[in-house]
Amino acid sequence: MRRISKIPIGVLTAILVVLAVGACIIFLFPNGSKSVVEDFYEYESEAEFGKSWELLSSEMKQRFPNRADYVQNRSHVFLQHMEVETFEYDVGRPKKVKNWRLNKDGRQHKTAYEIPVTQVFNSRFGVFTLEQNCYVVKEKGEWRLLWNYQFE
Repeated sequence: MRRISKIPIGVLTAILVVLAVGACIIFLFPNGSKSVVEDFYEYESEAEFGKSWELLSSEMKQRFPNRADYVQNRSHVFLQHMEVETFEYDVGRPKKVKNWRLNKDGRQHKTAYEIPVTQVFNSRFGVFTLEQNCYVVKEKGEWRLLWNYQFE
């Protein structure tokens, strides 16, 4: 006797699509590493520099130990000095990097994710583009952002 499936083909297809999309998200955006970069630049685009400072790694905070100074410097450079009216940003795909360091004397991170960021500024000096790779590492269970200070 032939059994007839009670689950329609459309439902099975939908389930497979959801599983495939979920797998893609897991592999393309490892463990939320990209989201911390998106959050950082969203705060920056809203001139919420204090909130973006919170997402920096402890190594970065050694370079910018005072939150108020970081806020003042970022605000001065982008909002006052360059008179940026608006900026847009695009966060690229994370790429796993092994044994990465902030600089030659920095702590070696067993695993980091390199994430390219493109910022497009509309300023008094015209429209210009800044491209920078960000690096994301786990610190006390949280993803934190770093910039590269190695001159190659």
